Amino acid sequence: MKAKSGKNEDCVSPDAVRLHAQLAAMHMTYVAQHFEAAGQKAALAQSAHVDYLAQLIDGECCSREDRATARRVAAARLPVLKTLEQFDWGWPISINQLQVRDLFRLAFLKEKANIIFIGNVGLGKSHLATALAHTACLQGHSALFTTAINIINSLSAARASGGIKREMGKYLKPSILVIDELGYLPIDKFGADCLFQIISARYEQSSTIVTSNRAFKDWAEIFNNDSVLTSALLDRLMHHAETVLIGGKSFRMKDQIANLKV
Repeated sequence: MKAKSGKNEDCVSPDAVRLHAQLAAMHMTYVAQHFEAAGQKAALAQSAHVDYLAQLIDGECCSREDRATARRVAAARLPVLKTLEQFDWGWPISINQLQVRDLFRLAFLKEKANIIFIGNVGLGKSHLATALAHTACLQGHSALFTTAINIINSLSAARASGGIKREMGKYLKPSILVIDELGYLPIDKFGADCLFQIISARYEQSSTIVTSNRAFKDWAEIFNNDSVLTSALLDRLMHHAETVLIGGKSFRMKDQIANLKV
């Protein structure tokens, strides 16, 4: 018995094909993926055309925002994703919790102010700096996480290849630049000059977050014992800045310390 011919439900209309191509050209990925299913649903529900369109546009906007956030987080080069909620407030002997929580309102970004975390190793300075940068990315700001030594090494390599100006620009562009581990390793004159130029160029233009295990009075030792450069750098860095002091023993030694008490 011969089967009756009928309309092939898998057949895509020329209008749908053309619309897919047009949406792809306009990079409206979400609408391209959902307009047909959403249209069928709207027809069954007898929804107004404007409600159907609003649903698609809202989905497109949310999708684009999610992709933009993912790009900002990737561009920030965060070593790991950290949040304020993950921070162990019970470990440091001293830390101003209200001050730190207030920083996560990100008001300092509007003021182009800087944040400086000072404390011994293993107390969460990098955790808080990373979490601040991540929070900024989620709220639409650009960020870049790096270490003081990585900055110097990248600029040294760029100088050798003649691209130091372009490389320097990478550290001036983000709304937040995190300079981690300042003072952990010695810095030569070239490195001291580079960090001074970056901090000077970002002064009152954007925010810089610095973590260090050295008190301010010892910073001349970090910068090749150049007290003049150190004084000028601190003047710019601290003019609009909040300093967070964290006291205690390294969190990474927590288990060893607990075993000693047994």
